[in-house]
Formats: sequence, C-alpha cells, structure tokens
Amino acid sequence: MRTSRLATIAATAALVGLPLLASPASAHGHEGGELTASLSQLNDSGASGTAWAKVTGNQVEIKLDMKGLLAGAPHAQHIHIGGTNTCPANGQKGTGADGALTTTDGAAQYGAVAVSLTKTGGMTGMDHALDVANFPSEGSYNYSRTVTVDAAVAKQIAAGDGVVVVHGVDHDGSGKYDGAAKSDLDPKLPAEATNPAACGELNVAQMNMPHGGVETGGSDTAGTEYAGGFALGALALGLGGVGFAATRRIKTNR
Repeated sequence: MRTSRLATIAATAALVGLPLLASPASAHGHEGGELTASLSQLNDSGASGTAWAKVTGNQVEIKLDMKGLLAGAPHAQHIHIGGTNTCPANGQKGTGADGALTTTDGAAQYGAVAVSLTKTGGMTGMDHALDVANFPSEGSYNYSRTVTVDAAVAKQIAAGDGVVVVHGVDHDGSGKYDGAAKSDLDPKLPAEATNPAACGELNVAQMNMPHGGVETGGSDTAGTEYAGGFALGALALGLGGVGFAATRRIKTNR
C-alpha cells in the first residue's frame, strides 16, 4: 500500500510541485526586474504565445498572449521551476501513446509547478495546479494578473529560472479531450487533458512589459464539463497535502 502511494506521488510530481531536480544556479538574471518568454508548441499542438513577467519583491506580474489551443477546454498553465529550466523541443518523443510527450516526460527539463496561473482569487500555489474551473478555456486568450509568491520563488523567477508551460492537447483533432490514452498523472483523465501544449523559458527582458492587456476572469464556464475528471485527478494527487509539505509528511510516515 505504501509502495503504491509513493509510486502515485512520483508519477504526479511534475504537475503538483514535488521537486524532481534541484534548480541549477543561473548566471543570466538578477533579483527583481522584467522577463520575457516565447512559447512554442509541444506535441505538435499548434499553440504558441508570448509571456511577460515583472518581479517586485514577492509579487510577480505576468501576462500571457496565447493562440492555437483547443477552444472550450481548460488549459492548466503554470510557472515551473527546477530541472534544467529549459523546454523540450517540439517533436521530442515521450512515453505517451504514439510517442506523445507527457507532463512527466518534460519535468526533468522544465521542473515542477511553482505557481499556478489561475484566473481569479488567491489560489495560485502548487496545490491548485489542477484548479480546472479557474484556468482559461479559450483557444486564444490574453491573460494578466499579479500573484504573490514566497521569497525563494520570486528570486528564482527573477533570476531567469522559471519556465511557463501550458497544458492540454487535442491529439486526434476531435475538438475535445478524449481518446483511449490515459494521463500519466491520473488514469481517470485522458492524456490530452494534461499533456503539455506549449512551453517558454523566462529570460531577462530586453523590452519593457506591455501595459493594458485583458484580465482573464469573469463568468466563463466553457470547459467545466471536465471539472469532474480534474477534480478526481486532484484528489488522487492528495491535495491539501501536496508539494514540499507532502514530501515532509511522506518522510514522517515512513
């Protein structure tokens, strides 16, 4: 029973924030400042975008402009930290069906979830990595908000050690998350719901963050039909005791 539980946690670590690899020291950033990322498609998703981030103390202002995603389905989006702080290449083969890259396959490169880029509320920690009702569900969208993070995360993002990853790929072109292949994070979910769709490395900006933008939020309910499945996935991950706190509990219970 204990072995099964540890195996489940290991398989889901990449999405909910259990550290996989220590973050290497960065020589291309400094504490505080602005960063940019160009997001490129993964899994031939057709998705692309641009991200801007500004770190001020413990606050991270972030803007995403995304396009080419599946419309009407939730797209979990996060800032990952750890691994080599890089993105997989499009076409990089993974362990999923037909060689699809899964979330776990890319974790050694982009690391684990540090910030969940939800639309509203204070639910931006790693324990809200699957907050399905609070992620964008449009095919193209502009996202903008300021989140508060702890000092260590702020410092790593400012140093250029953050990677933006957007999830959700319509592999078979059916217009929804389906198919026989199951998610590497939770077998109750289709792999399409959690496989990475786009990735971009946050680097020190050569331009100022654009002003204005569209605040993502409101009463959009598109994609909520997936909420049940994602909620089951969240329960399987042991929400309420995830991330580094979960690591401590697991060690305690050994």
